[in-house]
Amino acid sequence: MKLASFVHDGKQRIGAAAGETFLLDLQLHWPADRRVPLSMIEFIELGEEGLQLAANALSRARNTELIPVDVVDWLPPVVRPGKICGVAMNNSASNARKIAAPDHPAFFIKPSSCLAGHRQPLAMRSYYGSMHPEPELAVIIGRTARDVDATDALAHVYGYSIFNDITGNHMRSEDMFHYYALYGAKDDPDKLERREQHLSYAGRYKGADNFGVLGPWLVTADEIGNPDDLGVCCSVAGEIVAEDSTRYYNYKVAELISFISQFHTLNAGDIISCGTAFKPSEQRKSIHHANFLITGGPVEITIENLGTQHNPVIVETREIGQWKLS
Repeated sequence: MKLASFVHDGKQRIGAAAGETFLLDLQLHWPADRRVPLSMIEFIELGEEGLQLAANALSRARNTELIPVDVVDWLPPVVRPGKICGVAMNNSASNARKIAAPDHPAFFIKPSSCLAGHRQPLAMRSYYGSMHPEPELAVIIGRTARDVDATDALAHVYGYSIFNDITGNHMRSEDMFHYYALYGAKDDPDKLERREQHLSYAGRYKGADNFGVLGPWLVTADEIGNPDDLGVCCSVAGEIVAEDSTRYYNYKVAELISFISQFHTLNAGDIISCGTAFKPSEQRKSIHHANFLITGGPVEITIENLGTQHNPVIVETREIGQWKLS
């Protein structure tokens, strides 16, 4: 089943796809004797019962009750997830660029405030500097996962979506520290030793407003046979900048869920964005050529069996506000 969050007639709704071009407002067609889910997370928490009730509503719906997809304002399918875990450097195409790297997945947290939906204009501020799209497979968690074995991990998946993990290279370089970290000495914990390190924090360059696009659909897991073998394509301003597949991820979806769950409890509606699919197009253009300040938009991402995400890009020419007291 394909699920969506959207605004229609001024109201935020959750719905299910009725064919390719229509939506059914599930909240208007919910059984009178059942509590109506007020958000996608509440719907996800219903599990199989919710999907069965939605299927029943779709089977009973009349054509006059369906909403054309072209008249709604799309929202991220999960509007306010508890957390978005972005997996870093997970494409084997990036391995040759690694000078040093861990032998496990590395991930960061993006705030839910960064999210935008399908067809929503992405307002980018010129003082952000260079920024580019990153087309990624998104996993939506269906039930609480903590210390999950990889062999059991996919049972915790509710569904999948498309995620654009927009990245601000300029802000990443601006926030880079080259410093000496202090550690307790191995031979004498009462002493401190200095170790030279490079570090950049992801709060700005990964978490600014509109730096995470989710949708259009949340496609339930039963419709995706193998999440580790899905074709991915991304274009910017009409030019393809990535043609890739999730089979080139270093770590499979189950491994990512299992690893992250050893550190963070994953809850219903949480999102794992699995890493960038960035193998260049046949024309050798890559996502790193697609600086929104130069190319503008639109940006479009298609993932096999998940649909196509489309967003115009608006670059606002402005200076950063007066944030210092003096």
